[in-house]
Amino acid sequence: MNLFHRVIGFIKKQPPGRLIALGFALVILFGTFMLLLPISVRDDAEVSFINALFTSTSAVCVTGLIAIDTADHFTAFGQAVVAALIQVGGLGVTSIGVGLMIAAGKRVGLKSRNLVKEALNVDNYRGIVRLVKSVLLLTLCFEAIGALLSFLVFSRDYEPLHALGISLFHSIAAFNNSGFDILGGLRNLIPYQTNVLLNLTTCFLIIFGGLGFLVIIDILKHRSFKKLSLHSKVVITTTVVLLVAGTLLLKATEHITWLGAFFHSVSARTAGFSTYSIGDFTNAGLFVLCILMFIGASPGSTGGGIKTSTFFVMVQETRSMVTKNPIHAFRRSISKENVSRAFLITFLSGSVVCIATLLMCVLDPEYSFIQLFFEVVSAFGTVGLSTGITPYLSVAGKLVIILVMFTGRVGAFTLLSMWIDRAEPNARYSEETVVIG
Repeated sequence: MNLFHRVIGFIKKQPPGRLIALGFALVILFGTFMLLLPISVRDDAEVSFINALFTSTSAVCVTGLIAIDTADHFTAFGQAVVAALIQVGGLGVTSIGVGLMIAAGKRVGLKSRNLVKEALNVDNYRGIVRLVKSVLLLTLCFEAIGALLSFLVFSRDYEPLHALGISLFHSIAAFNNSGFDILGGLRNLIPYQTNVLLNLTTCFLIIFGGLGFLVIIDILKHRSFKKLSLHSKVVITTTVVLLVAGTLLLKATEHITWLGAFFHSVSARTAGFSTYSIGDFTNAGLFVLCILMFIGASPGSTGGGIKTSTFFVMVQETRSMVTKNPIHAFRRSISKENVSRAFLITFLSGSVVCIATLLMCVLDPEYSFIQLFFEVVSAFGTVGLSTGITPYLSVAGKLVIILVMFTGRVGAFTLLSMWIDRAEPNARYSEETVVIG
């Protein structure tokens, strides 16, 4: 009993970032062992530990990269486990935990509120419980609508019960920006390349899942762009610009339809679904997808990447430096702290991608640089798009991708800062110019 109390005491002393990372790691390990159970694996399939770990990590980190096909290797129970892992990973371990506490009628303490605040990137503790309730309700509503619309499509090709299972799984995966599918044969959504309803339904789920819960709540509350917060305006504007630019660039570089170009512009923003074979894309098209994947979704959302607001702040700072005007947007000033954090996050994220790509080039030299670079960026952005090499990577290569997916979901800045004691400086030094450029 004393050991138990010591463990609890040790956990309570840990900073929120460390607890969040530990929570994700424990869920990944739990999911791995669940996927290795005989009830999870099909009789005619074999699932190794590394592939189960890869699948669990990809699901919890809402990525969608797969080392083995989900439908061909896992039973209905195993697929339900994957869906549950995606849901937990998308909402966040802390949000799920607080949601269960609310459902059980228990009081949500300051420590739990602090964890949710850190996980959802909220500025203060006010209204945390109400926020969690709204997040869970919004998730249920969006996924229910998505499942209903998807069922109208899948019911034409599958038996009603099977179609319902596929629809629920697809809706959960799409809203949580995780590119898993259970159609089998590593086909993703290629069989529905021309189906407008499924394409637009999937895009609808991905976009709203990637906007972030705070933005969705702000939209529902004010219903006017002028009344929205600065954060919401930044996220919506950047999202629209990236979607339009991505669509135009993909249409210009690839022989695909406008629907296909729009779908992949949306999907590259951390979702990972594809209606065309990514392995057939040109280097130019793959590079466009890499840019979109690296930027990713928005803070407080189910997606990854450096985030749209980070990209927006860096663009505004660059414009400010060129024009010699103070940095601002929508008649609001942007703090220097925001600017510094944006550039730091981008630098750390770029470092992770560069180091991981170098390791992949050493571990799996039989693949081209663009293939390995694309794989790493997809893993870091928790996207799930692949040129088709994921199942054939070496064990060491898969471990690198697992670590990159985990880093992308938790955040490079969070992983670095949670091990560093950031004390206030005791002294200030005189300033001197360094020659730049």
